[in-house]
Amino acid sequence: MNQPLTIRQRIRYFLDELIGRGSAGLIGLLTLMAAVLILVVSVAMTLVGAAPADGAPVPFVEALWLSMVRTLDAGTFGGDQGWAFRGLMFVDTLGGVFIVALLIGVLSNAIEERLRELRKGRSLVAESGHTLILGWSAKVITVVAQLIMANESQRSAHIVIVADRDKVEMEDEIRARIPNWRTTHVICRRGSPIDPIDIAIGRPFSAKSIIVLAGSDGDPDAEVIKSILALTLEKRRIGGSPLNIVAEIKEPQNLHVAQIVGRKDAEFVLTSDLIARIIAQTCRQSGLATIYVHLLDYSGSEVYFTSQPALIGMTFGAAQFAYDTSVVIGLRRSSGEIVLNPHVETLIAAGDQAIVIAIDDSQIPLDGLPQPSLQLDAIRNETSREPKVEHSLILGWNARGLRLIQELDAYVGPGSTAHVVTVHPPDEAALHHLESNLENLAVTVETGNINSRALLESVQLDGFQHVILLAEIFDTVQRADARVLMTLLHLRDMIERDGQTFSLTTEILDIGNRELAEVTRADDFIVSDQLTSLMMAQLSENREVGVVFGELFGSEGNEIYLRPATDYVESNRNLTFYALVASAQRKGEIAIGYRIAAQKGDAHKEYGIVINPRKSHTFTLGSDDKVIVIAHGIAGANRQRNAA
Repeated sequence: MNQPLTIRQRIRYFLDELIGRGSAGLIGLLTLMAAVLILVVSVAMTLVGAAPADGAPVPFVEALWLSMVRTLDAGTFGGDQGWAFRGLMFVDTLGGVFIVALLIGVLSNAIEERLRELRKGRSLVAESGHTLILGWSAKVITVVAQLIMANESQRSAHIVIVADRDKVEMEDEIRARIPNWRTTHVICRRGSPIDPIDIAIGRPFSAKSIIVLAGSDGDPDAEVIKSILALTLEKRRIGGSPLNIVAEIKEPQNLHVAQIVGRKDAEFVLTSDLIARIIAQTCRQSGLATIYVHLLDYSGSEVYFTSQPALIGMTFGAAQFAYDTSVVIGLRRSSGEIVLNPHVETLIAAGDQAIVIAIDDSQIPLDGLPQPSLQLDAIRNETSREPKVEHSLILGWNARGLRLIQELDAYVGPGSTAHVVTVHPPDEAALHHLESNLENLAVTVETGNINSRALLESVQLDGFQHVILLAEIFDTVQRADARVLMTLLHLRDMIERDGQTFSLTTEILDIGNRELAEVTRADDFIVSDQLTSLMMAQLSENREVGVVFGELFGSEGNEIYLRPATDYVESNRNLTFYALVASAQRKGEIAIGYRIAAQKGDAHKEYGIVINPRKSHTFTLGSDDKVIVIAHGIAGANRQRNAA
């Protein structure tokens, strides 16, 4: 049989519930107690006729005021007269001291709790038109740095980061790595990037773009896909407008599922595919990695889309000479089609946009000279370009290896080889399947430790034109890079000792190790995290740029090449870049820059790479220098030849 609760138990239960509500409940209780005390003392003062001095009793309203003042200020009690009045004020003041002391303590705790909550970073952001980054990885610093540079032309921009890390620690790390935020405000919030409630803290449906970073632990692709699923489902629930999501996917087999979830709201950067393509191109052309960084990095010249009414009715070839401080590389048709390196006689119609390489989207004037000197007498005739037999050595192995070999096969001539040396050989079934689809390349695999000097000596490096060093990611990033550095030191010593000549392309995982790796003076470094971060930052600002880079990085369509300057102009002559533009145009190519061979080892001079030079300035190219062009890829022609 249930026993009824006593009055004491009910009061205790009521107080427990009230106190359990936190600071707000306690403040409410103390306020009620103060009001009751003031009311009781005021009524007593009125009934007994107590007054602060000899004279008539005070009215009830005046009694309320006197009681309230003494409840809140104990010092007021000292000057009172009349023992009845003093007695009541003593009770009033004593109760007030107790209540106010408790109130101060509760308020102090409430403020401390609020500060702790703020430190946790759980409050909703109020920004709109911001860039939202979900997740935290080594790439976040590069992404934030790029977005800060991209926002320089804005008076005030915002980046919001939601990640499962301490808010203050995130802000401190970003501030330590990027001291100057310029016109951008970086706001960090703590929350799981796969939890819809935590994602909502960053106001994703008010953001201009959303970047989803893959972590380094667990199943990063699954977490990225879940984040996108949470965003797209909530968008459909509230009927929101299309989202601009850029997400990183590490494994190719997960891309299809991600695309099903993301639909038209998401653009994906497939890390392994992107890096494999760039390594395949870079190993054959020293300096290409630096060019890619130039084009992706907001600190130099980037790719922009611009509408110029003055170009309407002009041919694409003529438009190339209409700019002095920018390079036209293609057209975005009014239909949305993006065409790189169209025929020079292609007419620019109303609604078309020019695709240009420029310093900034706010600096794309039609500033070409009215009658530039093309120096036609210095222009050289076209040179044929056929795929050659090439032998490549791949030291180390990771998930990008199979894709790398597939890309190499598209560029080399029949009879070429690729020899792999690694302590963790590729899966035999996967390698056999790949070999059955190769047309020009024969692959051999040797098991061994690439840090072993004896093994490197036995490989006979002089039989290879290209050496590619892949990071073996079976441990931490820093240890993988340490093994790469050790192998590089061995290779550099052997090159200097034997005078061997081959291109040396190296994959580095952490951009912080780039300076250490430069001591080895390798030809090119592919910093995986850096390139992926740069690509994601570019896509977050304009997703259509992905189509441009997708073609440039791929083995189909147009690509970037470094070709001998003597194929285009006579050496050791004072030239303007207009002459190179004209020479490349005759070959169906677009000149976007040049490389000075004497500076290729100088990091302070960008390894001799000059992208988007002012066309009217004069310079001299020697026989060892290169011209950087966008041209129809030899890989596509190679495939057509094999098919025939």
